Amino acid sequence: MADTTPQAFTPAPSAQSAQSLDSLFYQPADAFFRGHAHTALTYDDVTLATLFSDVLPRDAQLDTLLADNLPLRVPIVSADMDTVTEAEMAIALARCGGLGLIHCNMPERTQLSEVSRVKNNVHGLIADPIKASPDQSIGELLAYLEEKAFTFRTFPVVDKDGHLLGLLPGQVVRPRHANKKVFEVMTPRAMAPAISDTELGADPIECADRFFSEHVGTHKLLVVDAQDRLRGLFTLSDVERIRQEQNAQMKPSRDTKFRLLCGASLAPSRTAAGKLDGERILGHVSGLVERGVDVVAISTAHGHSTGVGDAVRLVRNAFKDLTIIAGNVTSGAGVEYLAECGANVVKVGQGPGSICTTRIVAGVGIPQLTALYVAKQAAARLGVTVLADGGITKSGDAVKALTLADAVVCGGLLAGCPEAPGSVMEINGKLYKQYRGMGSLAAMNAGSAARYGHAAKDSARKVAAEGIEALKELSPKLDQVVFQLAGGIQSGMGYLGARTLSELRSKARYIRVTPAGQRESAPHDVIEVKTGGTA
Repeated sequence: MADTTPQAFTPAPSAQSAQSLDSLFYQPADAFFRGHAHTALTYDDVTLATLFSDVLPRDAQLDTLLADNLPLRVPIVSADMDTVTEAEMAIALARCGGLGLIHCNMPERTQLSEVSRVKNNVHGLIADPIKASPDQSIGELLAYLEEKAFTFRTFPVVDKDGHLLGLLPGQVVRPRHANKKVFEVMTPRAMAPAISDTELGADPIECADRFFSEHVGTHKLLVVDAQDRLRGLFTLSDVERIRQEQNAQMKPSRDTKFRLLCGASLAPSRTAAGKLDGERILGHVSGLVERGVDVVAISTAHGHSTGVGDAVRLVRNAFKDLTIIAGNVTSGAGVEYLAECGANVVKVGQGPGSICTTRIVAGVGIPQLTALYVAKQAAARLGVTVLADGGITKSGDAVKALTLADAVVCGGLLAGCPEAPGSVMEINGKLYKQYRGMGSLAAMNAGSAARYGHAAKDSARKVAAEGIEALKELSPKLDQVVFQLAGGIQSGMGYLGARTLSELRSKARYIRVTPAGQRESAPHDVIEVKTGGTA
């Protein structure tokens, strides 16, 4: 006879017990990395565990603050490599909300010019516009425009003390008027569109936009002070561009003067006697600051060294308010050293790049996630931020990096973009761009030897290069690549219920992945006919 005695009800495991079970497998950064203290881990060695989320990926905020005056809209920095970042790349990335670090493997005058191109790309208020004097001829102005390769034709007209006399319209700056004097054809002061600097208020762009709306057909707005001296110039095209950007999905990263953010790298160059060439370094940094550079990066393959430390101290003592990035290191002691020397931001990464062979040649370097965890502990204590430099091959890597770092530095991901330096070449019907490590023989012969602790004249005597020369298949334009990369980061944040990058760092939980798990993570057992994107 069947037993009809009611059975005791066994409740389902409580939420607390489920969380306890999860915590046995999925651990926060401190528990996870300290539990793997004797194993160096990189991006593909781990995966992140998901959490309850009420965050849609499109609502995840990618803003990051690298330093007090260095806010980025997206946590992406382009590498200071001679096949990755010059002015065109820096402009395009800043328009997408990131930051470009213009490489130093070029003459110093050329680097100054590249920085100027970025900072002058689309102004809000052009604080120091090029001016004409009333006694100049139109022919002289035409010759000046040709010499400088300028495309504009409109000039404010001022006297020797800077007082506004009028506006020279572009339609009269033509060869047919070459013999005429500026004062004969300019729009006089009484008719020139101008506004006092005291009227600009807290939002100069809003003020200028309102002026252009109220004065149909006006394309230039001059700004004067109380003594009627010229203080700046707005153009309608610049104002419209900025207003459009304010409504764009990816907003540009700009400084307080509405100029695009721009960084520049410099090597700790030395004199023939082997001493740090302080005069040259400070002279060049002074030129960069004059052109509006927002941050300088002093980085070599081994940042925890006398050369880098002395260079950072030198620049910090001379430029108290300048943001300094320094690196590269993979240890807490390295972060501490550079922070004490005066760095605001520290680059972490030795050998993870796709074209870097430091770990093979020199036998040194730490896989990125472990290096980032160790470095971040010191950085948090000292109040500096961290850049994950190298090894980012996909957006998932960036998500993992950003659980520990404040932004990622990308080289190979961006080297194939049309905005990267170098020409496009065709091989067997496919288009490629050159990509090389700064430790490759070609890059060192071009000037990057100091990055690896050698004088330029000794670059050919280096025992072995620490980088290779390669090709990257031509990628879509940078804005598309950044859009895909940023979208992948937002997806990762959505899975972890993180609205901000700070929440991503606090919520991240990790678990090791086996080689079989790595294979399972990628497309498998299919013939792929269409890829899922560039990131």
